[in-house]
Amino acid sequence: MNIKSTLALALLSATLVGCQQPATSTAAVKLAGSAPGASGETPYWAYSGKTGIGTSYEQYHQLQYSNDAPTSTVSKVWFSVAEGIITETMFGLIHQAQIKDMQLVIKGAGYVATERDDTDSVIEYLATDAKGRPQSLAYKITNTDKLGRFKIIKHIFTDPDGQTLFVRHQVISLQGEIEAFVSVNPYVNNNGVGDSAKVVDGALVAWDQDNYLTLKSSTGFELAMVGFTGESDGLSQLQAKQALIAYQDTGEQAGNVSMFAKLGSVAQQSAQGKTFDVLLSFGNSEAESLQQANQTLARGYDQVLAHYNGEGELIGWQDYLSSLPQLDSLAASTTDDGKLLYTSALVLKAQEDKTHAGALIASLSNPWGDTVKAVEGHTGYKAVWVRDFYQVAMALLALGDTQSAKTAFNYLEKVQVNAQTPGNSGDTGWFLQKTHVDGELEWVGVQLDQTAMPIMLAWKLWQAKTLSDAELVNWYQKMLKPAADFLVHGGRAKILWNDTQITPPMTQQERWEEQAGHSPSTTAAVVAGLITAADIAQLAGDTESASVYLNAARRYSADIEQQMVTTKGQLPQSDGHYYIRISQDDDANSQTMLASNNGREGLAKDLILDGGFLELVRYGVRAVDDSHIQASLAEYDNETLPENLRVKYSFKFAEVEGSFPGWRRYGNDGYGEDEATGTNYGELGGNTPGQRGRVWPFFTGERGHFELARALKNADGKPVAPQKIAALKNTYVKAMELFANQGMMLPEQVWDNVGVNPHGYQFGEGTNSATPLAWTHAEYIKLVRSLHDQQVWDYYPIVSRTLQQ
Repeated sequence: MNIKSTLALALLSATLVGCQQPATSTAAVKLAGSAPGASGETPYWAYSGKTGIGTSYEQYHQLQYSNDAPTSTVSKVWFSVAEGIITETMFGLIHQAQIKDMQLVIKGAGYVATERDDTDSVIEYLATDAKGRPQSLAYKITNTDKLGRFKIIKHIFTDPDGQTLFVRHQVISLQGEIEAFVSVNPYVNNNGVGDSAKVVDGALVAWDQDNYLTLKSSTGFELAMVGFTGESDGLSQLQAKQALIAYQDTGEQAGNVSMFAKLGSVAQQSAQGKTFDVLLSFGNSEAESLQQANQTLARGYDQVLAHYNGEGELIGWQDYLSSLPQLDSLAASTTDDGKLLYTSALVLKAQEDKTHAGALIASLSNPWGDTVKAVEGHTGYKAVWVRDFYQVAMALLALGDTQSAKTAFNYLEKVQVNAQTPGNSGDTGWFLQKTHVDGELEWVGVQLDQTAMPIMLAWKLWQAKTLSDAELVNWYQKMLKPAADFLVHGGRAKILWNDTQITPPMTQQERWEEQAGHSPSTTAAVVAGLITAADIAQLAGDTESASVYLNAARRYSADIEQQMVTTKGQLPQSDGHYYIRISQDDDANSQTMLASNNGREGLAKDLILDGGFLELVRYGVRAVDDSHIQASLAEYDNETLPENLRVKYSFKFAEVEGSFPGWRRYGNDGYGEDEATGTNYGELGGNTPGQRGRVWPFFTGERGHFELARALKNADGKPVAPQKIAALKNTYVKAMELFANQGMMLPEQVWDNVGVNPHGYQFGEGTNSATPLAWTHAEYIKLVRSLHDQQVWDYYPIVSRTLQQ
C-alpha cells in the first residue's frame, strides 16, 4: 500500500466522525485506499431525450453577462433531466459537461434499485401559475419503484448566486427499512476518461486539470467512497452483493470514475420519509468548488429556490417571463392555455451561453448520446449553427425579447470567416457551418443560407427598431456587406479540410448539411438575403452595391424553376411536376444521382422530395398560389408513396380527437434509427443501410405557416375568418403541442412506426435524437405569433415587392 493509500485510511475514520452521523448500517464495509480497476469501463454520454433542462436567469449589463448586472453573480451551471434522473450538467461554457448522470440508489431487504432502471417517473414544474404554465425551469420529479417498495421526490434547480446544482431528495419507504445512496458519474472537463476522484473533509471531489466538482450533502454522508466505473464503484459493488470496500481515492491513473455516498436510512413508519439536500458544486480549484457548496448550503433551499424563481424582490425566471410583452396575448393562440409557449420561452433563453452572450445553441443534448463514446471533448448539439440560431433569434423577437435578439445578432460577428479566422487562407464573408460558443471551429462546410440569414435577421431587427439606422450602417460595413458580396461573387473556401470554389447560388451544403447543388430552401434565403442587403446598402449610401445585390437576387430567382422544378419526375402516382430536394446542375429534368449519405445509397434526384420549397413562400420569393408550389403539394403530402420515399405521416394520439400531420426531412433520409435492427444512428461505429430519418415536428410548424399564407391570400386583404384561424390552430399548433414530451420539451424527431422498435417508442413520441431542439421550440413560438398577428412572422414584404417590379 502506498503512502497516499495509508493516509486515506487514516483519514476515513476522522471524516466519518467529523460528519457526526451514525455509522452506516450497510453490512460489512471495509476501508481501503486507492481504488483498483483503472481506467474503468468505456464511457458513453447520457440519453438524449431530455424531459427537462435548467439554469438560472441572468440579466445583461450592456448586452453582456456580468456580475455588475442587477442579478449580480453570473451562475454558469446548466443541467438536464432524462429517464427520471439528472444527466449532463455543464459548468463554464454551455457545452462543457462535468457529469454524465446523478441518481439515487436504494438498498432494501434483498434488493438494490436505481432511479433510472427501476422506477416510473413523473416530471412536473415546481412553480406554475393558475393555468399550469411554468414560471421557471425548476422541476419536481417523482420516481416510484415499479414494485412499490419506495418513492423518491426530487426538486431540481441551480443556485443563481453561485456555481451549484441544488437537488432536494425526499425518500419514502413503502416496504421496510431502506438505505439511500447517491451515485454520480463525473465526466469532468467534457469527457469521461481523464478524471480523478477522492473523499475529502466529508465531501467527494472529482477533477480533470483545472475543472473541479464537489458533491456534498446538507446532512453529511454516513459513508463516502470513490472508484472506477464498472470496476470498483459503489453501485457495482452493491449490485454484485459484495461487501462494500470504501475506496478513498482513485490513485495516480485517471479514468472513468464514480462518486458514491450513503445519505442515510429511512424507516417505513415515516410517511414523509427523510429529506436530503444534495449539492453538486463547480469551480476551477478544489477549494473553489468546496466553497461554492458551502455558500449554497448556507443560503439554504428556500432562499436559493426563491431567487431562482424570482419571487418578491428577487430577480429570477418570473421576471424574464414578465418582461415579454407578447406572452399573455399570444397564449390565446395556443390550445393548451400557453403551457408550451411559456416553456418554449424559458427553454430558448436557457440555451444561451453566459460567457459569450448571444451564443444560442441548437440543443442541450448529444444526439443518441447513450451509444456515443465520451472519450474526448464533444459538443453534440451544444454548439452554434447560424441557421438554427436565426430561428431562435427570430422567435425571441416574436416574444418581444428584443435585448436577447439584438445580443444574438451582435454575437454573429464571432462566427463569420475573416482574415483572422484560424486556419483560413481562402475568401471571407461567409459564416461557419458549426462552431463552439467561443467561436472555435468545428465543421467548416459552406451553407449559403447560413450566410444569408444574418442579413435577414439584421433587416428584421431594423424594422422592429431594435437596431438603429446608425447601428445597422455600422454592421453593414463590418459584417453584412462581406456576407452579401459572398452571396453574389462566391469565392474560395479554404479552411481546414475544405478547399472548394463556391459559385452562388449553388451551395456546398443545403440546410441538411449533406448535399451540394441548387436547393429551394437555400435559394429562398439567398434571394431574401440579397434583397434585404440591398435595402440596407441604400441606407448606408452604397447604391452601387445595392444595384449589384438586386440584380443577383432577380437572376437567382428567375432560374429557380429551371433548376429545381422537374416536369418529368419519376415518383409513383405523380404527374411528374414538383420541386425536387436539390439539383447538382442547372436542369431539374436531367437524370443525375444524389450522393450517398447516412448509410443510404444515392437515388435519382427526381425521386427525392423535401419541404424546402415552402420557404420560398415564407420569405416572399414566390406567391402561395404559384402554380409550381401548388403542383408540388400533392407529392409532398402523398402518404401512399413507398416508405423510403414517403415524407408525410398522419398521427393519432390517445384520447385526442383528430389526426395531426408531420413530415420527414426528405425521402431516403438516413439520419435516424436503423429500421431493420433498431440500433441508434451510428451506434455500430459507422452508418448502416437501414438507417432512417424520422418525422421532425418543426415541419408541422412550417406547414402551418404556409397554410396561414394561403388563408391570407384567399381572404384578399380582409381578416381571415375566425373559424379558419381556429382550424389552423387546432391542427398545426395543437400537433406541435402533442409532439412535446411530459416535461414539455419538443424533440428533433418523433417515431413514425416504421421498422423495428426495441426502444418501445410510441407513435409520435420523441426519439433519442435530440430533445429539446431549439429550432422546434422556435418554430412553435413563431407559428403562435403568426396566427395571433394573422401575418407570417418570417415573411419579408420587401422581397415580394422587389421581385414583382
